[in-house]
Amino acid sequence: MKTGYMVCDAMTKIPVTISSKATIQECAKIMRKEHVGSLLIKDTVLKGLITDEDIVHEVIAKGIDPKKSKVHEHMITKLITISPEEDLFDAVKIMTDKNIKQLPVMDGKKMIGLLTWKDVMKIEPELFDLMVDKLNVKTESHKALNDGICQECGNYSPRLVIRDGAAICKECAKH
Repeated sequence: MKTGYMVCDAMTKIPVTISSKATIQECAKIMRKEHVGSLLIKDTVLKGLITDEDIVHEVIAKGIDPKKSKVHEHMITKLITISPEEDLFDAVKIMTDKNIKQLPVMDGKKMIGLLTWKDVMKIEPELFDLMVDKLNVKTESHKALNDGICQECGNYSPRLVIRDGAAICKECAKH
């Protein structure tokens, strides 16, 4: 199924960015001020992404001081990106298959935008049905297990999830 819309038609053209040297507290303040749930990490080039979920799970819940902790310590660096010429349906498929909420848009090595679910819903609300169907499948396949060894990285995890038939940790599930 093709939508006739390209990623560049829907993407946020000037996404909110922050330096990798900024503190988590600065990051959270920018998210609140700009009403966004994620920030792209950019010094001279795109380095990563941090989400409000990352801040809650990796900083606050672990008792780490957000005033002292730096963005580069908690950002996601293995980014899944997309070209601006891709069809919006393909972007939605990637986002649902990989269980991600944002896709940095790259023109070669240059970051030119960010595609989020909010962007998709503004331009093509019919894709919401696909998202709901995929999320229902993901919910079933990501039910929590007991603790154990991640079948992907081999590390111990207190909370494994099933993905594609394998018990994996939260870190491996992000990628």
